[in-house]
Amino acid sequence: MKAFCGRAKSSFGGFDCVEETEEFDYHQEIARSSYADMLYDHDRNEKYYQGIRAAVAHVQAKGEKVIVLDIGTGTGLLSMMAVSAGADFCYAVEVFKPMADAAKCIVEKNGFSDKIKIINKHSTDVTVGPGDDMEMKANVLITELFDTELIGEGALPSYEHAHQNLVQEGCVAVPHRATVYAQLVESQLLRSWAQLQPIEVQGNQLLPPPAMGNCSGTHSVCDIQLSQISPSSFTALSPICTMFSVDFSKPVSSAPQSYSAQFVAQTNGLAQVVLSWWDLDMDPSGTIVCTMAPSWTYPQPKMAPWRDHWMQSVYFLPAECKVTKGQDLSLTVYHDDFSLWYSLKPLSRILSRPSCTCQAHLVWNRPRFGELNDKFRTESYINALHSVLKKDSVCLGVSDGSLLPVFAHLLGAKKVYYFCFELLDIKPEQLTLQDLGGEQISLLIGEPYFCTSLLPWHSLYFWYCRTTLAGLLRPNATILPCSATLHMVAVEFQDLWRIRAPCVTCEGFDVTPMDEMIQKSLDFQESREAEPHPLWEYPCRALTESTAVMTFDFTHCVPQQPLISHGSLPFVSGHCHGVAMWLEYHLTPDISVSVGLTEPIGEQGHCEWSRHSKQGVYFFSSRWEDSGSDRAAVLYNLVFEPSSGEVKMDFNVKSD
Repeated sequence: MKAFCGRAKSSFGGFDCVEETEEFDYHQEIARSSYADMLYDHDRNEKYYQGIRAAVAHVQAKGEKVIVLDIGTGTGLLSMMAVSAGADFCYAVEVFKPMADAAKCIVEKNGFSDKIKIINKHSTDVTVGPGDDMEMKANVLITELFDTELIGEGALPSYEHAHQNLVQEGCVAVPHRATVYAQLVESQLLRSWAQLQPIEVQGNQLLPPPAMGNCSGTHSVCDIQLSQISPSSFTALSPICTMFSVDFSKPVSSAPQSYSAQFVAQTNGLAQVVLSWWDLDMDPSGTIVCTMAPSWTYPQPKMAPWRDHWMQSVYFLPAECKVTKGQDLSLTVYHDDFSLWYSLKPLSRILSRPSCTCQAHLVWNRPRFGELNDKFRTESYINALHSVLKKDSVCLGVSDGSLLPVFAHLLGAKKVYYFCFELLDIKPEQLTLQDLGGEQISLLIGEPYFCTSLLPWHSLYFWYCRTTLAGLLRPNATILPCSATLHMVAVEFQDLWRIRAPCVTCEGFDVTPMDEMIQKSLDFQESREAEPHPLWEYPCRALTESTAVMTFDFTHCVPQQPLISHGSLPFVSGHCHGVAMWLEYHLTPDISVSVGLTEPIGEQGHCEWSRHSKQGVYFFSSRWEDSGSDRAAVLYNLVFEPSSGEVKMDFNVKSD
């Protein structure tokens, strides 16, 4: 049986329906799940184990049998910890069937099948009673239902239901408590991800429309590796404030609530952004703490544990506000059952979640706002446009939500037309000379940027548009950018390698069935493809030179034959985890813009990546270690398929 699945395609400029086997969705979900990241989080695992031992001992001290409910069991790790700590029986609930099947195999492999029952249901569908899913209610509740925002995966409704239906009154919960923290800051860098800033265009200031400046934006959290934002990039206006706590050993409510923290402003500034994270107290005494605090809050930042499943949150205030040092302020956090939002002014009622009223936040995501506010990047485009524009230029812009057509108009173009495929139901092949007032296009411009692009080469849709529009272009028409080059570099990741590395054992338990399940799904298709990652959040060291391996010439139409590139990248000593790839756009012969490395590779392979784009990462199935023989190399074979716009890739590591 076949199934239709959406896949981003450069030739289509969006998501095309591709016929795949019925197993495709199953394997793709598993392959990109990143379960290994959690299992490699030793700090998290150790703190859970300590909390579980304390909870089991507490119930045993009362002379009771220890019956555990583990919601969101995943691999069954926490249930196996509970049984090892002395629990009499565990009910382990996992809604994701592939993971539930893997948990059964792992539990059996470790010899716990007689004391752990895997229940493949959502916890709110679990029944209790003789012959039901659970024979009795539990007196220990273990959960891992959290995301970066704490409650975004439905933790509150799940706890609410569990206390009402699945656990005994007075049960012991692990974790026992969660506490949310926040800090009010001024940061032009972070604010640039939420609001369009004024832009200078050849002496003219381009101001965003008032509707955009007055818009509170979207309510969705911006989750990032806040440890990669230097404290020099923001000014702290408040101390780190304790906003609220949730006690999971007592009945929990998912009803909307608000909490306020009072403080005195530490300095003058503009209140723009709230940084937030949370802690888990694994026991009632608060002596076993698992914190999500960014590394710069630690006395020794390098001691901070790395996590990608739990990061930190950035919230943008609905409107920036000037504050004065010594001023008494009150920061209020609101939450419903799934999300948080902040206000600097406490209200007697629950402030409704921010929503976009200007439409821009529906068109541009946060990295896109940052890209449009990047002054160096904007100057590159303006300078390139200025060098090719003429008084009689008839321009056509091809990109989503781009300001280039506005720049072209301000720079004196005769006429400017604009394709914006996310707003207009029109395709390049539908455009006629009549639509252009009978005049052919002399300048085709694009960043290029398309909202459906996942990997860097998906934006080659610009090339396909240029090909389709060839009949409407003047014979000497200028194409900007004139070309793009695909670059790559072999890298050693500081931490990101964990999301793809086999675990084998975790805290003494054999989890190879999960490794085998993930590898099988990767081998199905995903292991032959790159995946998108914003590498500025994930430090890595370059092991090779940055190398241009393929060129796409936009001054000519897309060729009918595939483009092929193969070669080798000799690398220095280190652990080679994979290859990073990106595009560099050549706006003119002497002006280029990179969506990957923004600076030459530094000493000892230091890399500076664009904060606005995701790069393609091809992970090797196992890391390659070289002792410094200078004879190891990454062998690559790349094929650009014109029919689909896909870049097929094959990599090997060879050492003589």
